Amino acid sequence: MKSPNPRIAIVRLSALGDIVNTAVVLQIIRDHYPQARIDWFVEEAFAPILTGHPLLNDVIPVPIKRIKKTKDAGLLVSTLKQLKSRTPYDQIIDAQGLLKSALVASLLPGPVHGFDRRSAREGAASLFYTTVSSIPYEQNVITRNVMVITEALAIPYDENRIVHKTPVFEKGGRPDLLREGGKAVACVIGASWPSKCYPKEHFAAVCSALGHPCYLIWGSENERLDAEWIARHAPNALVAPRMSLPELVRFISHCDLTIGNDTGPTHIAWAMNRASITLFGPTNERMIFPTPTNIAIKSPSPVNILKIDRNDFSIREIDPDAVVQKAKELL
Repeated sequence: MKSPNPRIAIVRLSALGDIVNTAVVLQIIRDHYPQARIDWFVEEAFAPILTGHPLLNDVIPVPIKRIKKTKDAGLLVSTLKQLKSRTPYDQIIDAQGLLKSALVASLLPGPVHGFDRRSAREGAASLFYTTVSSIPYEQNVITRNVMVITEALAIPYDENRIVHKTPVFEKGGRPDLLREGGKAVACVIGASWPSKCYPKEHFAAVCSALGHPCYLIWGSENERLDAEWIARHAPNALVAPRMSLPELVRFISHCDLTIGNDTGPTHIAWAMNRASITLFGPTNERMIFPTPTNIAIKSPSPVNILKIDRNDFSIREIDPDAVVQKAKELL
């Protein structure tokens, strides 16, 4: 980077877990460019988790899903104008590697960096970039996210900066919902695909065996119904209220352990340096950065990360006793 105080735009639109797993890079950027301006362009539904972040100058919501849903031409035109009218950036980085993120990045004024054709999730996205990084798609997701950004900014990659990160978001005070004293476990029961979801019967068995209060985190109506079922079958399981993204970060930050599917709220525990167990079926350990207190339990099925099988329901084969054993070790 030529400027000691560069203007930097990060484009990572979605999803929640990917945003969480990318935000660790903010600490690394600030170490090298303490006076940089850092803006983050994100799908509007996920903007609240970044809004007010002390290492960001601005969070710009991009209403892509709303435009697609409403077919609102006026909203599309105003969004395009807003993107194009930004003050030029010294470096724009598409950390997502999709056509939609590449298009957003290319509309911003300034040079764009992203993944090359072979390592982008959608190879055609690389056509929108000024410069590219070659980082195998099969590599750990968090490593990829950090490397594409640090390479764009000429920052040497140092894995220790990930290993020894400080909490990625602000922790906040202890939620009133959490009982004082004793251990608290958050159970993230939902995910974006049915095949990524650990069965509610297994979650009930895990909660019952742990004995500690287990707070059931849900995001949809169907997940709420599953949470209520689990609570009826495990006396120490409690249905958590619906939470905003900042409330969710705060809640998980004060739990002693999070057990959950491969989904955003589970990744928040890693981001906040809290113990976690991530359960994998059709996806694998590539999605987390393992530590002594952030572990994965994978079903027996093989995974081709280049061609995920959404009909792989092997997560059902993970023995609740194996989850309980690991949970007790972490608690």
